[in-house]
Amino acid sequence: MTDGHTFADRTARVLLVDDDPLVRAGLKLMLGGAPGIEIAGEASDGSEVPPLVERHRPDVVLMDIRMPDVDGLAATEALRRRPDPPEVIVLTTFDADDHVLRALRAGAAGFVLKDTPPAEIVEAVRRVAAGQPVLSPAVTRRLIARAVTSGRDERRERARHRLAELAGREREIAVAVGRGGSNAEIAAELYLSVPTVKAHVSRVLARLGLNNRVQIALLVHDAGLLEDGVREG
Repeated sequence: MTDGHTFADRTARVLLVDDDPLVRAGLKLMLGGAPGIEIAGEASDGSEVPPLVERHRPDVVLMDIRMPDVDGLAATEALRRRPDPPEVIVLTTFDADDHVLRALRAGAAGFVLKDTPPAEIVEAVRRVAAGQPVLSPAVTRRLIARAVTSGRDERRERARHRLAELAGREREIAVAVGRGGSNAEIAAELYLSVPTVKAHVSRVLARLGLNNRVQIALLVHDAGLLEDGVREG
């Protein structure tokens, strides 16, 4: 439930969702003691998430993927369909798991591995709460390179149709995001200022109805615009 502002002057509320009570206890200890972060609640299954989100209004949901009843993927998809949804960070043991990719397509802001050092998990929560991307360009490129290929032709046509809605400069920016470029790198490549790149990225997100840069990158990948040096489809 970010509003585009940073959380420097207020506390980020976090909902912990994992079926392992020891994992939840460790996350609670780790995050609960960090300045600017408050544990809003805990859930052991995705089925418990909707009422807890309604009751506690968290800014970030730290979501396990594999749970016995409603898994984290289904819970993420349901959350992102809500008006003014919380941001979701996926908790996983594999950085190229198909479920992670599906969660990112559904609008998750990023993921953290369960063996990530505590300070990095804290930083990831803070970044996502502040509306900043949590995936580095290198991680984004690796995920996209390993993206599942099932239904690829259908996804390609659908993605190209959506990208056709973009104006020329917006399309250039989208493809640059797809290659994993940061705002500064894209600005240098296209001879633009960083604020101009940020403005274009915001317009691309709004025009395509997407939540974050990862979804732009996945859409560009689906359209086949990164293959064999192709920039325009």
